Amino acid sequence: MTDILDALQVGVLVLDGTDHPVLANAAAREMGLVRQRAGGPEEAHTIVRTLAGQVRRSGATRVVELDLPRLTYGEPLGVNVRAVPLDNGRVAIEAADVTEAHRVARVRRDFVANVSHELKTPVGALQLLAEALLDATDKDPAAAIRFAERIKHESSRLGRLVSELLELSRLQGAEPLPEPEPVDVDKITAEVLDRTKTPASAKEMEVVFQGMRGLTVYGNENQLVTAVVNLVENAIAYSPESTKVTVTTSASGDGYVEIAVADQGIGIEPRDLDRIFERFYRADRARSRATGGTGLGLAIVKHISTNHGGRVTVESTVGVGSTFTLRLPSRPSEAALALPPSVEIGGAP
Repeated sequence: MTDILDALQVGVLVLDGTDHPVLANAAAREMGLVRQRAGGPEEAHTIVRTLAGQVRRSGATRVVELDLPRLTYGEPLGVNVRAVPLDNGRVAIEAADVTEAHRVARVRRDFVANVSHELKTPVGALQLLAEALLDATDKDPAAAIRFAERIKHESSRLGRLVSELLELSRLQGAEPLPEPEPVDVDKITAEVLDRTKTPASAKEMEVVFQGMRGLTVYGNENQLVTAVVNLVENAIAYSPESTKVTVTTSASGDGYVEIAVADQGIGIEPRDLDRIFERFYRADRARSRATGGTGLGLAIVKHISTNHGGRVTVESTVGVGSTFTLRLPSRPSEAALALPPSVEIGGAP
């Protein structure tokens, strides 16, 4: 019986009338429902004992969700607990780990809050600018032109935010990934240089290519172009005028191709390096507002690289610049390889 209970993923615990554990499986101990102090007997978690006391007094089953502090550092353990009264004051407790569900719900709440905050800025600006434009149409034509230009700028920013939100949603699984195909890296870099020519020229910057030619990666061409364009545009936005952004391609020798984007920009503080790929995270919020960034570009790059079986890394020195490296497979993954013809049992030789 003990072996069967220990095989369960849910925690099972039975307390007697004095809250002493008379039965506990391995999952209950791992969750911390039962703990043993040095040299002493096992005892139930304080919260569990409180719940058991409530069930005894009411005589009714209770189902609650709890956050239990872990024995080691880390986020609390989320558990769905069902407590059932038995005879002689005993209480049976069943607990399921719902920590991941709590984390997803928390991420969803944060995402909605972030989206709402990001949308408020351009929407509010558009409303105020439209009102100012109406007032200035007859009285001050020059001001009306300025307001119209600002409306165009804010509407473009809003459109880009919505577009990137949709792109991120697709990358996170809302739509199936396209079948991986061989993609010419030279074609990717040529498209990237063409797309980023205008923003680079606006700051009198130069985007140059160097490295190996004739390389091939496997994936979706449009997504890979988007990833590298995002890296180059990010480099342009956070670099001073008249500097250079360098795109370098190379073969790593272990079945991967690396596309590196190096700038001579402001750099990234070490404390921010682990978070810059999070959605809406900005190391310098004031500067991000000035550049018109959405805070989604690097998150999109991360998801594209992961979906392609690769990864993206960053090295940076404050005041010197940053180098983002996109590492992509140069051959299809095992899952994408064609299966050999099947041989039926009992078939003709």
